[in-house]
Amino acid sequence: MGSKARIARYIMPIILENRKKDQWYVEPFVGGANMIDKVTGNRIGGDSNEYAIGALQLIKDHPNSLPKDQTETDEVFYKKMKKSLNVGLKGYYGFALSYGGKWFGGWCRDSSNKRDYVAESYRSAIKQSPKLKGVFFFLCNYAEIFTPPDSIIYCDPPYKSATTYKGTFNHVEFWEWCREKVRAGHKVFISEYIAPNDFKCVWSKEINSSLTRNTGSKKGIERLFVHNTQLIIQKEVRA
Repeated sequence: MGSKARIARYIMPIILENRKKDQWYVEPFVGGANMIDKVTGNRIGGDSNEYAIGALQLIKDHPNSLPKDQTETDEVFYKKMKKSLNVGLKGYYGFALSYGGKWFGGWCRDSSNKRDYVAESYRSAIKQSPKLKGVFFFLCNYAEIFTPPDSIIYCDPPYKSATTYKGTFNHVEFWEWCREKVRAGHKVFISEYIAPNDFKCVWSKEINSSLTRNTGSKKGIERLFVHNTQLIIQKEVRA
């Protein structure tokens, strides 16, 4: 859920505009790695979901071990994977082979059951794998992620007032953490629908999204925020 693949081409140039040589790029909410796989150089990706990190490690290091099409796996095995102790493979099945990418939200299929989503996911994994080489993945809370000095930090946290993710998320603490990182000298960018008043929107676009077969298409305005002090510094750099 919440993949930024569709908007990466818009916001990545903004995020990386003033990136320095060898500067670290850090994602505390790496998710499906649909942003970090479009960045080169020094990269750190963290997530508190062990299955997301496990699946990414599997895609990164052993993509050929994944089922290649529906002749190699099926819905019966998909259901069995819910109890699997193999973190990486369970993560792959739970996300990549579930309808809409929702954690074990139902076997991936269309109404006619003609599309081979297993093959599509496999091709995506094979394509993404080389782009993840060199990324350091860590299982950790966003506040615990290692951030080298003067890093670029991109955050894609659970959105406030959006679809509920497993567990709870303290948005007040998150925004304060972002302020602390800015004060420490990092460049911080946040994807959200809304933000506190001291954060300014530097990009926005209306996006259609849908998570289930029943909800239909939903519209939301994706926005990219930075702290107002960071925006002032960026203007000075451009000048």
